[in-house]
Amino acid sequence: MLNFIIRRLGHSVLVMLGVMLLTFLLFQMAAGDPAAAVLGKNPKPLEIENLRRELKSDLPLFYGHWRKSEVYGAVDYSAGKVELPDVLPDGEAIHRNGVLELYGKGVTFKRRFQVDDKLLCRVVFSGMGKVNDKYLRESCGGNCSDRTLRIADIIIDGNPEKLVIASYDDHGLQLKKVEFFRYQSNGWNSQLINSLRELVDVQSSFPYIRVLNFGKTITTREPINNIIARGVGPSLSVMLPVFCLELLLGIALALLATAFKDSWVDRWLLIISVAGMSISYLVLIIAGQWFLGYYLNIFPVWGWGSIRYLLLPILLGVISGLGGGVRFYRTVFVNELKSEYLRTALAKGCSKPQLYIKHLLRNALIPIIARAASLLPFIFTGSLLLESFFGIPGLGYASIDALNNSDLALLKALTIVNALLFVVINLIADLICAWADPRVRME
Repeated sequence: MLNFIIRRLGHSVLVMLGVMLLTFLLFQMAAGDPAAAVLGKNPKPLEIENLRRELKSDLPLFYGHWRKSEVYGAVDYSAGKVELPDVLPDGEAIHRNGVLELYGKGVTFKRRFQVDDKLLCRVVFSGMGKVNDKYLRESCGGNCSDRTLRIADIIIDGNPEKLVIASYDDHGLQLKKVEFFRYQSNGWNSQLINSLRELVDVQSSFPYIRVLNFGKTITTREPINNIIARGVGPSLSVMLPVFCLELLLGIALALLATAFKDSWVDRWLLIISVAGMSISYLVLIIAGQWFLGYYLNIFPVWGWGSIRYLLLPILLGVISGLGGGVRFYRTVFVNELKSEYLRTALAKGCSKPQLYIKHLLRNALIPIIARAASLLPFIFTGSLLLESFFGIPGLGYASIDALNNSDLALLKALTIVNALLFVVINLIADLICAWADPRVRME
């Protein structure tokens, strides 16, 4: 047993690292610039710079000594024509086919603010040109033609007030993209390493090891751990009763259907279960709010403060999941009816209630535990639809709010917490299965 637990913990660590890496990559592809999302239209370049450094979104993804900067205006001509007050192309510059074409002329980049760090200018170009007095042609090593699209990294000496990227003599220069970076001495100070440190971080002071520290939200700058701690209670208040009632009622109705297999009781339970599975969760919520809330005025439909506000969402949550639960548990019980031990127990004079509860239910616990383990994480992370439609300030409501505000830091934290709950709960479920059925071997 101990060896099994150690192996599973090792596998769980690998699973969490894989989830974290996949989440990191997906959110990086979808994120865009979080500073732009927070600051809105026409922010000052220094404000963007400072917020990026605070969010650490200017760091390299995996490894590197250069972090993104707004000291000069970065441009991407492949995305369309660029008009910035501090990026001044010559009047003869032509923008077409996703590049800025320069013939004997240049583009002037004005310094936006003073910095002390060493700077780098990265230019995606073709043709021949120079940045101030440094030639872009040199970065090619003489091994590519004038039309070859390539990248040049030019170290900027000092902190010049202006940078001019110009074509060389009468040769043409086509600019596709220009970016600027500031130097950092620690190349491992990257976005990936900082994401790993959110899971586990070693410190020089007590408590020395800090786990699950997700930093602050992008929009409100509130600590994410505070939001999670505040939202767990409301989510549990709704989802724990839903889970327990759905599990108990599902098992009880499935045992009833199994006991009266192929009778009108069984058929009607199956019809109602399939009908419940066929109704959309969203339709069920809206219909329940209108009929039980607005029309009959039995329950409040919005708010949080007393148990009365929880009754309707709990009722709708149970109704929504009960049909699938009854179908699943009935299938498990009916398959178990074919076992010889049940016929033997019945032949020895075991009563039907005792047969179904003591023998049938006990031996069918493995799939029941497995299904319950797959549903348990949602007790903590909440229901997106229930909480958003009823105004319950749980983690589901926080997820919708983060999605609407493009708060990817909070969404990433909730994703990792959900994955961690799945890993831990499935480990516990395996141990419970071994306790419930001695035939299960922990190997």
